Amino acid sequence: MKDIIKFARANSGITNEELQSVIDEVINEAGSKPLKKILLLPPDFTRMHSGAGKITAMIYSKLKDTVQVDIMPALGTHDPMTEEQIDAFFEGMVPRDKVIPHNWREDVVRIGEVPASYVSEVSEGLINNPLPVEINKRIIDPSYDLILSIGQVVPHEVVGMANYTKNILVGCGGKDTINHSHILGAVFGMERIMGKDHSPVRKVFDYAQEHFLNNLPLVYILTVTTASQDEVTIEGVFAGNSRRVFEEAVELSRKKNLIWLDEPIKKAVVYLDPREFKSTWLGNKAIYRTRMAMADGGELVILAPGVRKFGEDDDIDKLIRKYGYKGRENTLKNYNENADLRENPSAAAHLIHGSSDGRFTITYAVKHLTREEVEGVGFKYMPYEEAERKYKPEGITDGYFEGGEETYFYISNPALGLWAVKGK
Repeated sequence: MKDIIKFARANSGITNEELQSVIDEVINEAGSKPLKKILLLPPDFTRMHSGAGKITAMIYSKLKDTVQVDIMPALGTHDPMTEEQIDAFFEGMVPRDKVIPHNWREDVVRIGEVPASYVSEVSEGLINNPLPVEINKRIIDPSYDLILSIGQVVPHEVVGMANYTKNILVGCGGKDTINHSHILGAVFGMERIMGKDHSPVRKVFDYAQEHFLNNLPLVYILTVTTASQDEVTIEGVFAGNSRRVFEEAVELSRKKNLIWLDEPIKKAVVYLDPREFKSTWLGNKAIYRTRMAMADGGELVILAPGVRKFGEDDDIDKLIRKYGYKGRENTLKNYNENADLRENPSAAAHLIHGSSDGRFTITYAVKHLTREEVEGVGFKYMPYEEAERKYKPEGITDGYFEGGEETYFYISNPALGLWAVKGK
């Protein structure tokens, strides 16, 4: 099909009418025969500001009377969406029983592997193992006439820029693909990856697309968004089955979602919306996305009223509690010496990502975890109510805030950006 690319006009977002036009064009272009059964792969509630919930709901509403529409959120390792999240994300337009949970441990099939020689080449010799390619078995079900992968392109700590093939290979991927891709990105280094297209993980995903996914009736609908409080602006929509639509989205996201600062941040305060962030597995975006902007010896305070656990997955939660966010070298040592961590490379990768390696302090302000739990994994602790009074005055907006006692840089949603210092 031809590529469909729409940008927002100056000072305004893509309208619902323009979204509907894109959807109509995608459906018309996607198949030469009438559609009978399609599969939609949106993100989950952790991408509540992606615009993908609205797009999914619009597609469902358009086709539900004539086509079987199955919806399977690309959960990756995340918890399945609750009924309340389904209603909110899909704007009350998708029946709850139409939403199928993806099980990353059990509902997958292996469709190939990326050769060790290629992984070694793209990782500069840091990783020399093949990367298994496992995806949810529904994606290769021949009864689907069309598969629409819907999601947001935004800077990301594992792959560089989120979405496109990541939505399939991680969001709808299996344990081995998730594990191997995450440790590949972590060992190569977050700072070398974030905000860039051609990372080692992306190159591996491109290989999988070319060799194992190209024969599927798979079309991507990608968004680039910004948000002010809960007001989401869809800045661009990119649809098609070529890599070009991803590249166009990357270019726009780098303009809209990268925030360049003149000087390093000495103190940052990051707020995590309790509807979206219920674990440090998700909440550590506050660390990933700010670490390139943080000053040596700086302080990061994370306001996390909804965080109540460490891992989304129970087994990974136990590993985080056992080994903690205690630095890259310490994690790699534990990874090499302990079978339980070695069998869960994505957990090891996450522990590397979630540490500042002693460069700046990280304080979690929480309601649902104890001081002992927070300090046990290597963070500093602050009661949420105390931190809220001190760091979240009414009406605060993103950017530098001069409080009564100190100046700090405030970020209302770390998932929508990447902060870095110019020239670094």
